Amino acid sequence: MDEMNSGVIEHKAYARVGLLGNPSDVYYGKTISFSLGNFWASVKLEPSPHLVIKPHPIHDLVQFNSLDHLVNRLQSEGYYGGVRLLMAICKVFYKHCKDNNIHLQQGNFTLSYDTNIPRQTGLSGSSAIVSAALSCLLDFYKVRHLIKVEIRPNLILSAEQELGIVAGLQDRVAQVYGGLVHMDFSKENLEKLGHGIYTPMDISLLPPLHLIYAENPSDSGKVHSTVRQRWLNGDEFIISSMAEVANIAAEGQSVILEKNYQKLAELMNCNFDLRRRMFGDECLGALNIEMVEVARRVGAASKFTGSGGAVVAFCPDGPSQVKLLEDACQKAGFIIQPVKLVPSFLNDVDLKTLSN
Repeated sequence: MDEMNSGVIEHKAYARVGLLGNPSDVYYGKTISFSLGNFWASVKLEPSPHLVIKPHPIHDLVQFNSLDHLVNRLQSEGYYGGVRLLMAICKVFYKHCKDNNIHLQQGNFTLSYDTNIPRQTGLSGSSAIVSAALSCLLDFYKVRHLIKVEIRPNLILSAEQELGIVAGLQDRVAQVYGGLVHMDFSKENLEKLGHGIYTPMDISLLPPLHLIYAENPSDSGKVHSTVRQRWLNGDEFIISSMAEVANIAAEGQSVILEKNYQKLAELMNCNFDLRRRMFGDECLGALNIEMVEVARRVGAASKFTGSGGAVVAFCPDGPSQVKLLEDACQKAGFIIQPVKLVPSFLNDVDLKTLSN
């Protein structure tokens, strides 16, 4: 993903879709996710006399036409662009290298970014920027071979946690590895290894899928609300339901390998139904639920890609059903597009760092 030209390094990181098992990644569960080629963030690193983090002309806007413009902008886009994300990963990367006696060469750079990942769609837009930036730093300092692929998602998550972003490892694993990945976040693995067990799968195993999202989605950050605390408090319903969600990903791995697409549809629907029972309709939001229901009314399987804002749908009956789904989405005012899959983009240097 990088282009080297007079020292310029550029990397992309794609949006991600949680296909099965989410949100059990933050509850010692299992998930299957894939990189979504429809949307991405890119980060460019150019050697420069001073270290500069360049604000984005749109996402880090600080000049407005009027007070009205400023307020409308904040209501639709929020307070934060990508500058803080780039700063945070620089800090976390530096600290990791220092703590692990990884020597960093002298030299400064200018970091800039761009993204076309729709905001608040649960497609991991923030972590895509951080992931692409980390790749640039690995290459600029020539330490890609010294920082294992398995721990890179931890660094990305640490950078986001610096900023108070609440999230799990799943998205970051998908963005570091690319392609289709089965992830096992068992407590034993996390405590023993410091990371999960990540198993890449062939993207050609997946059937045609569709992405559904709204132009003005609700905030994906509200969804983990009371469930987390109930889980910590030992709520038996939440603990058993979350274990069921994790089992969906475990079963899904075999189902995908066998290309048993009818069963895949059932697992996708079951995944969402379990989430709905745990979180409740008020927490999930009417718009998010309607995106799922639009697909189900035409017989398609559907579930959230993340915590809400977008839905992944599968039409087991083929093109005629896809047409019904497209018409239903258009009528409901939702955007629908075929999912573009991208293969894993780990290179030879990355692969050599992987644990056996």
